[in-house]
Amino acid sequence: MSIYADSSFFGSLYLEDVNSEEVERRLSGHPRLWLTPLHRAEVTHAVAQGVFRRVISSDEARQIYLAFEIDRGRGLWLQAPMPERAFDTCVRLAQQYGPEIGVRTLDTLHVASALELHAGSFWTFDHRQAKLARAVGLKM
Repeated sequence: MSIYADSSFFGSLYLEDVNSEEVERRLSGHPRLWLTPLHRAEVTHAVAQGVFRRVISSDEARQIYLAFEIDRGRGLWLQAPMPERAFDTCVRLAQQYGPEIGVRTLDTLHVASALELHAGSFWTFDHRQAKLARAVGLKM
C-alpha cells in the first residue's frame, strides 16, 4: 500500500522538530511514500525558512538538501509528477469542504494529490488537512 505524506511529514524527517520521533517510528516499517514536485518545493522552502529563522545554519541547510536529494536518487520515495487532475480536484475539495473545515490551498492540493495518486493512506501533522483527508475517505 502506498502512502501520501504531506510536506509537514517530510519536513519533520529532514528538520528536527516535535514530530521527528513520530516520523522515524512510522518510517521504521519501510512504507512507500509518494513524492511529488510539490513536496520538493515545500521541503526546500522549509529548509530555507529554517536558515531565515536562524534555527539551522547555511551549512546545515546544504547538508539537508544533499540528504534529501540522495534519498530521492536512491529511490527511497515513489516519485511522481503532480497528478494531472490534482488542481481540478483541489478546486472541488475547496468548494465542498472549505466552508466547513477552513482548509487552505496547500491542504486541499495535498489531499487532492493523494486521491489522484490512489494513495491508501494519508499522513500529516496538520489538523485541518487530517480532517479533510478523513472526510474524503483517506486512512490516517
